[in-house]
Amino acid sequence: MSEGIKKEKQLNIELGEKEAEGTYSNLVLISHSPAEFVFDFIRVVPGRPKAKVYSRIIMAPQHAKSLLGALQDNIAKYEAQFGEIKMMGPAQGPQNVGFKN
Repeated sequence: MSEGIKKEKQLNIELGEKEAEGTYSNLVLISHSPAEFVFDFIRVVPGRPKAKVYSRIIMAPQHAKSLLGALQDNIAKYEAQFGEIKMMGPAQGPQNVGFKN
């Protein structure tokens, strides 16, 4: 190997059949402590009085901040390719779309 070139380690990621189907969520509740962020992904069905948490993701604050950066980067790329994502709702803001913190 020549000087200055580092061999990258490869990470083998397995995607199970169930996980590959994905889970739809239209509401996420976010809470945090000094040690972790908790994301509860919920599906709200109109006309039903109850909603169910379908997935809870817990991560370290550093990973949550990395997720924020990755989302911002991917939204910018999406909008560059497909146009601006229009926000719906009375206030036209993200706080009224179904994702709460």
